[in-house]
Amino acid sequence: MQKSMFGTKKYTEEELVAGCVRNDRRAQEAFYRKFFPEMLRMCMRYTRDEDTAIEIVNNGFLRVFKKLHTFAFKGSLEGWVRRLVYHSMADYFRDNARYLHFLVLEERDEVVPERGHESFYESDILNVVSTLPPVSQEVFRLYAIEGYNHAEIAANLNISEGTSKWHLSTARQKLRDQLVSMGHYYER
Repeated sequence: MQKSMFGTKKYTEEELVAGCVRNDRRAQEAFYRKFFPEMLRMCMRYTRDEDTAIEIVNNGFLRVFKKLHTFAFKGSLEGWVRRLVYHSMADYFRDNARYLHFLVLEERDEVVPERGHESFYESDILNVVSTLPPVSQEVFRLYAIEGYNHAEIAANLNISEGTSKWHLSTARQKLRDQLVSMGHYYER
């Protein structure tokens, strides 16, 4: 039961819903006051900005009030309100692309091996390395496998240190692209 700001009347959930459906402003206020704190807490778990969270909750309550006539008391009223506010939050994040990665990936999260390189063999890596252009292949082998630095590689191959760094960068990018296409490399 909820105490109204406009008096001492207490509402049951059924009375709140019926009053809101009749467009009774007191019932709507009581309904809002009853569920607002919990819905705000839920939204604050996803965004640290209180203004954004309040905007999401208010948009969610607009949804709730538009659809409240469809609630049939076949489950928890709070759970039903929570679901509609959550959908409002998902819409907000979808519309504001900077947050898109957060909610869209929630349902599609896959387990990624902590050490992705353990899912393939050394021979797989060497086969991919063998597809690199000869100089890039040699620079990569000397730097990544044998442990030479760029000054040593430059002296050994008669190239500049800058050229050695460029070949290493090019080799890494080509290897990354090939390993991603093979399903062996996981971006972090």
